[in-house]
Order: sequence, then C-alpha cells, then structure tokens
Amino acid sequence: MGLLRVMMPPKLQLLALLAFAVAMFFLENQIQKLEESRGKLERAIARHEVREIEQRHTQDGLRERNSAAALSDREDDMVIIYNRVPKTASTSFTNIAYDLCGKNHYHVLHINTTKNNPVMSIQDQVRFVKNVTEWREMKPAFYHGHISFLDFTKFGVKRKPIYINVIRDPIERLVSYYYFLRFGDDYRPGLRRRKQGDKKTFDECVSAGGSDCAPEKLWLQIPFFCGHYSECWNVGSKWALEQAKYNLVNEYLLVGVTEELEDFVMMLEAALPRFFKGATELYKTGKKSHLRKTSEKKPPTKESIAKLQQSAIWKMENEFYEFALEQFQFVRAHAVREKDGELYLLAQNFFYEKIYPKN
Repeated sequence: MGLLRVMMPPKLQLLALLAFAVAMFFLENQIQKLEESRGKLERAIARHEVREIEQRHTQDGLRERNSAAALSDREDDMVIIYNRVPKTASTSFTNIAYDLCGKNHYHVLHINTTKNNPVMSIQDQVRFVKNVTEWREMKPAFYHGHISFLDFTKFGVKRKPIYINVIRDPIERLVSYYYFLRFGDDYRPGLRRRKQGDKKTFDECVSAGGSDCAPEKLWLQIPFFCGHYSECWNVGSKWALEQAKYNLVNEYLLVGVTEELEDFVMMLEAALPRFFKGATELYKTGKKSHLRKTSEKKPPTKESIAKLQQSAIWKMENEFYEFALEQFQFVRAHAVREKDGELYLLAQNFFYEKIYPKN
C-alpha cells in the first residue's frame, strides 16, 4: 500500500500558526497578570503584617504608659498613717516628714485629738475614715497623731492606708515621759507642762509608790497597737497583747524601735521613696530639730528598774517590745548590711525567668 499523506493547505497552516501564536500570547498575558496579582497580594500581606506589628507596638506602648500612669495614680493616692506612741522619738521622725513633704510633693496632717485621747468615738472614726479615703486634695498624705490603731476594713474601704510606727523599751519610755511632763524638752522649752514644778525624781516616785511611775503607766504601747476594742485598754489583758502582736505583723508595713531609728528611716526610704526619698541623708545631716531630747532626765537606779520589772504589766509590755524588736531585726537582716560602720541597702535579690507564652 502506498503511504497516504494528508497535506494541510498552506492557508490553513497559516491560520493554525496564527491561532497558536494568539493562544501563547493570551497565555503569557494571563501568566503575567497572575504574577502581578501575586506581587500585589504579597505586598498587601506585608503591609498588613507591618500594620499589625506597629499596632502591637502601639498597644504595648499604650499598656506600658497606662501601667506607668496607673502606678503613678496609685502612688498619688497613697496614704500613710503614723499613729505615734508618745516619747518614742516620734517628733524627731515626724519632723523629717515635714522637711521632705515639699520636695517629695505630699501632704502632712497632724491628727490633734481633744485631751490627747487616743480612742475616737464611733462617729469620729467614720469621719476620719471618710477623710483619709476620700479627701483627694490632700493626697498623697502622711497622717500622724497619738491615736490607737483603727481597722479600716470594718468600714468597707477598698484600699487601706499604710500603717507605720516606732516603739521603745517600756521603762525607758516611761522615764522619758515622766520627766517630759515636769521639764518639757528642747523642742518647745517655753511651753508649760502639766506636772511643771514637781521636782520629785523618778526614783523617788517609785520608792514612794507614786501614781505617775506605777506599773499601770507602762500599759500604753500594747493598747496603741491593739486598737479601738474595749479589751485593749484593760490593763494587763493577755488578749490585748496577742491582738497587738497580730496587728503589728499583719497591719503595719514597718515598725521600728527608737534605739535603731536610722535603720528604720533607711528601710522606709527604700520601700516608700515616693514619701521618704532623701530621708536617710536628712536624718544623718539634718538640723538639730530632728533630735528632740527631754530636759532634766535622770536615769533610774537598778533598784527602781527591778521593782517595775516585778510587775505582770511590765512583763507583758516588755514581751510586746521584744516581739516588735525581733520582727524589726528580722526585716532589717533581709534589707540592710553594715560595713565599716556604715549602713547600706541590699540590691534587688529576685528576678524573672521562664516567661511564657513566648512572643
């Protein structure tokens, strides 16, 4: 058989070639459009990712600013109450607060009660709590006065004030107060005191069994920390002692002792710089107004001390003092070190790690 060759006419071949060329052109055009579309899509995705990153950074910055603002607001809303016990170097410490208030931008308010009564009426308690929590024009604030501890939680407040205080060896405090009532001090030497003119020494008072040096007069630091419960003021109450201990460790940020006042000031400056920045240097180099001293004070004899120490009241007040001293020294041991006779604060001793989820 012969080979049958089908030959396409030249005209049809030209048309086929032209159709193929048109098809290739169309296909290339479509491919180019797809490439352009893909490029546009990639650029759109990239822009979206950039916007997301910028938005996230903006939100992070806003959160940081809000966090900083919230912290500042909390500090500006802060209230400290120093319910100072008489004759514990309270005036010396309070003068530091007065000297710093202008520089550190806070208010200092003295709580002056009628006849120095440390117990408030129920209506005054409500007024005081309302003032402390709602008096925005006076915030941040440092209140001080000879008042017993007041539990703010009983009044339904959302944010309680920060309590601080200083206590002293009970016999030393009583001796200081005894002579203060008779001779005053170098702070206001011209002011006439309640017992002025009485020249009897503390030893003579103890020997004669006088009321101003009786063991019952030692009962003061426990009720100041115990608070506004009737049992707090029952002399020799074991319940009052335990309540005072409970309040000291649960309601007070820091309770110092007169004998180690510089350490107390230094730790307050570290913990609450919003109020006490510069307090340590001021305490060390400040004016003599920070060192208030009772005039004509004579140390008691061993016999007078021994007689007072026989009382159950002294034993309880001393137990509270020793308890406070031990707690203060415990806090100090974890905050302060001494080198070459100088105190210095420990650096931050904690950090964060293993933070999840990872960004």
